[in-house]
Amino acid sequence: MGLSVEGEVARDIGGRPIEVISTGAALGAEVRGVDLKDLDISQFAALTRAWHDHQVILLRGQTLGDRDLIAFSRRFGDLDWAPVQETGRRFVEGLPEIYIVSNVTVNGQPIGSLGAGEAAWHTDMSYLDVPPMASMLYALEVPPSGGNTSFCSMYAIYQALPENLKRRIANLKIKHDGTYNSGGYLRQGVTATDDPRTSPGALHPLVCIHPDTGRRMLYLGRRRNAYLMGLELADSEALLDELWDFVARPAFTWEHVWRVGDLVLWDNRCTMHRRDPFDASARRIMHRTQIKGSAAPA
Repeated sequence: MGLSVEGEVARDIGGRPIEVISTGAALGAEVRGVDLKDLDISQFAALTRAWHDHQVILLRGQTLGDRDLIAFSRRFGDLDWAPVQETGRRFVEGLPEIYIVSNVTVNGQPIGSLGAGEAAWHTDMSYLDVPPMASMLYALEVPPSGGNTSFCSMYAIYQALPENLKRRIANLKIKHDGTYNSGGYLRQGVTATDDPRTSPGALHPLVCIHPDTGRRMLYLGRRRNAYLMGLELADSEALLDELWDFVARPAFTWEHVWRVGDLVLWDNRCTMHRRDPFDASARRIMHRTQIKGSAAPA
C-alpha cells in the first residue's frame, strides 16, 4: 500500500522541518527529514508523537552501524538483550542488544534466525511476563521480492468487535505460548507440546489499556497454543478463532515493502506483525533491537 498524500503533516521543529505522512491505512506513517544519527530533542519528541499516533513509523534512507542503531534505540528506554543463537553464540559479539533476522549462512552456519519462510502474525516475546514495548528492524540487505512485513492495529481490531463479543472477553486472561517462535521453530531449551493448557507461557489480560495513549486494545500475541484461562479447551479454541478472524482483514493492516536503509519502529503493545516468505537463494539481512517494557500489559 502506498503513502497517502492526504494526511501529510509538516512540522517545523527548531528550524528543521520533518514530515509525518500517513500510509492511509489503519496504522503506519513515514517520517521524512530525519537522520537518526543526528536527531535533536525536538525532532525526537515529534518522532515519538508520530509513533504513538500511528503505531508504526518508517524512516527510509538511513545509514546506521550497529552502535548507531543501539544509540537511537536507547533513547526510548533500556534495551533487551537478544536471545542467544541456536549455536550458543551471540549474533554480534560485544553487542548483545543486536538480533539478526536473516537466511544467510557463512561457512555453513546461519548468521541469524527465522530463515526465509513465512512468519505468522505475532507480538514479539509476549510469552514473557513483561514483554518488550517496542521493536526496531533495520534493513541491510533485502531480496528482490518477498519478505514483506505486514502490521495490524490492535486498537482498530478491538474497536471493530461486536459489542456482545467485547462483553464476553472483557475480563478474560490469555496465556501466551512460549513453546514456538513466530517461524514455528521450537524455542531453545523448551519441550515440545501442543496442549495449550500445559504449554509454558505468561498470562496477560485479553483486553488492555495502552499506558501511553490510554486507548483500549486487544492483546492476542500469537495463535498457536494460546489458551483463554478458565474456559473449556473447546470453548477457548472457538472464541480465539472468532477473534483471530478479524486479524488479517485488510481494513486493519498495512504491508511494508522493504528497501535497503529502511528502519521500521513498531509499538509491540498495540500491533501485531507477520512476514511473507521469500526465495531462500536470495539474501535478506535485518538487524533488530527491542526496548524493554516497564510493566506487564494491563
